[in-house]
Parts: sequence; C-alpha cells; structure tokens
Amino acid sequence: MIIGGLQQFSLLDYPGCVSAIVFTQGCNFRCQFCYNPMLVWPETVGKLKYARDIEQQKDHPKIKEDDLFVFLESRAGKLDAVVVTGGEPCLHKDLPEFIKKIKKLGFLVKLDTNGSYPEVLEKLLEKKLIDYIAMDLKAPAEKYDEITGIKGNFNNIYPGEYNAIFTRVKKSVKLIMQSGLPYEFRTTVVPNLLNKDDINEMGKIIKGARAWYLQGFKSADDLINQALKNKVPYNSRQMKEMTEIGSKYVKKCEVR
Repeated sequence: MIIGGLQQFSLLDYPGCVSAIVFTQGCNFRCQFCYNPMLVWPETVGKLKYARDIEQQKDHPKIKEDDLFVFLESRAGKLDAVVVTGGEPCLHKDLPEFIKKIKKLGFLVKLDTNGSYPEVLEKLLEKKLIDYIAMDLKAPAEKYDEITGIKGNFNNIYPGEYNAIFTRVKKSVKLIMQSGLPYEFRTTVVPNLLNKDDINEMGKIIKGARAWYLQGFKSADDLINQALKNKVPYNSRQMKEMTEIGSKYVKKCEVR
C-alpha cells in the first residue's frame, strides 16, 4: 500500500468512534476543488495519473506500511477504528489484504471512496472487511466528467467503457445502500460548479439514503484547479436551502 499520510487521532471521521486516519496516495479523479493534490499527484514521486501508475510508485511511499502497523499495534485498545481514505483507496490492488491486516488487530474499518470502483467495493463487502462506508457523490450525471476532471480520459482509466464513471458510481450507490452497513454520502458544494438544481438531481440518485452531508468549499493555496483559489463559498443560508432540497430525497441531509 502506498501511504501518503497518517492522522493519529480523530473524534470526527468515524461517527461514535476514536479513530486514526490512513491516507492512501494516488487518485483516478482530478476534482477541481480538491485541496490535497499531494495525495493525487505527489511531486516527490511523480504524478499518479491512473491506477496503472500505482505499480510504478511502490518503492516510494511517504510512510512505510510496516511502520504504520507498528503504530497501530501500539494503539490497540486505545483506538476503536481506522479510517482508510485517500486519494482513492480502491485503486490499490492490495487494499483487501491491507484492510484484513488492520481488522486482525481488532479495529473497525471505515472506507472513504469516490465510488468509481464498484467491483472492489463489492469484494470488500463480500469479505466483510469494512464496517462503515462514506462515498463522495460529486455531481449530477451531466457534470460528472467536468467536476471530476476526467473528461476525455475514459479510455485511460477504464478502457473500452462508455460513460464509465457515472455508470460505476450508480452501481456503487446501489451496493452501499443495500449493504446493511452504516454509511453516508458526501458532496462538496462549490459555487459556479454546483447549484440548487444540481442538488435536486443528485438527490434522485441516492433517494432513500440514510445520510447525505453537504460540505462547504474550502479554498486553499494548493487546489487542483488554481482558478478556484480564494473563491467565496456558499453562505450558511444558501447551504441550508440546499439541505432542505436534499431532505426531500434522503432521511437526513445536513451541512458538515
């Protein structure tokens, strides 16, 4: 596993649990608002453009896997859970074995994913390797290519698949909602990229879901799309209006 970072303690990322957060390196998306570009294309090891590039970077992790497990062993009985996030964890072929090692230490595991690898998600569910799922729902169908930054790159990411990303996202939504596990969907709402009409369309995709959190845009120095730097986010009133729209479709829609 290529590990790009570790947060040793969190009370927020796994609901009801004290957790550590493991950040995997590399992502198949280039979301315009992403403020962790070092996890998407780390400068020190070269740009991890697509899943195939992961194999070329195995000798250059930010944190050695062995060192991570030494840390986790020392926290057994003190932490409840480990959150595996990214980047996109599901593009790593060794993810199932990596999670299996975490669970052998007695930790619950929460997976954060963009939903573009439903076949990996299905395998993890079948093997009962995850206990909580958080999936980022990026946009309505017609905006997925633009917002995720993969327009024109379908064949590079999923060779031979037409309209691959949104088809895969919908499959992941179905798997998650039928999994029987606690889960949530999340959407980062950026002015000029997403609006109230988009929230309405996205609500239809996850109709009946247990929880959907709308996240305000965080402007930062390092963004995938530097044109968004210092852009003013939606205000609290505007975000509340969007949650009211979302609440028509899901059991709980809140601002996070």
